[in-house]
Amino acid sequence: MDREPLLLLHGVTMSAMAWDDVIPLLADDFEPLVPTIPGHRGGPRLEGAVTIERLVDHTEQLLDERGLNAVHVAGNSLGGWMGVELARRGRARSVCALSPAGFWTAGAADNTAATGRLRRSILLARAGHRIAALPLHVPLVRRLVFDDVAVHGDRLTAAQALGAVRDVAACTAADDILDSRESIAPLPEPPCPITLAWGQRDRIFPPSVNGAVARQRIPRARHLELPGASHVPMIDDPALCAATIRTAVALERSGTGD
Repeated sequence: MDREPLLLLHGVTMSAMAWDDVIPLLADDFEPLVPTIPGHRGGPRLEGAVTIERLVDHTEQLLDERGLNAVHVAGNSLGGWMGVELARRGRARSVCALSPAGFWTAGAADNTAATGRLRRSILLARAGHRIAALPLHVPLVRRLVFDDVAVHGDRLTAAQALGAVRDVAACTAADDILDSRESIAPLPEPPCPITLAWGQRDRIFPPSVNGAVARQRIPRARHLELPGASHVPMIDDPALCAATIRTAVALERSGTGD
């Protein structure tokens, strides 16, 4: 059987490298399409303000260029939000959103707290990325550096950790995205199966807060929590991420969405 295309979308300030440990676990059955989102290190530039709508437009163009109408989509944080919007536009066969952004009320206290954590990480990365190579060889340092987004930042190799820090420091779209007044609008009848999976220990978008909003806005999605994982579960448990994506795809194959 031919491998089905699977679009993998990373989170804000990250790059396609965020999926490096997950891709080998999926490549036997899927043809991964792993772009770096515009405005992120290694990705294309966008002129003018970066909005979620424009990023989804760009992703649609990428699918068009590949001759792909609808694909399976998995995304983390910003990428999860983009996956939901691709589904809304009819471009997704299934969506697996890992700790997706967008389930908030713009300007609300919980959104301000989340963006505040991310802004702090960006400032630290910009200040220290040139001298980070040596300290990141120490597992405890990696764990502390990634504490806001991962339980087990020490899982990363020193090279992966340095790449991730450089991703954050070089991201030109972060300020626009974090200042966005956009959010995920209600989608009471999803056009394809949608799985919303939250890291149980997510400190950026806690499932008790953002997950609760998600249940209100997309009640017919499949809602679950990932044990032992934080905001970027690809760091904490690549195997669990791969298994969650496979289950999300299976819902489309079986014709069930709940």
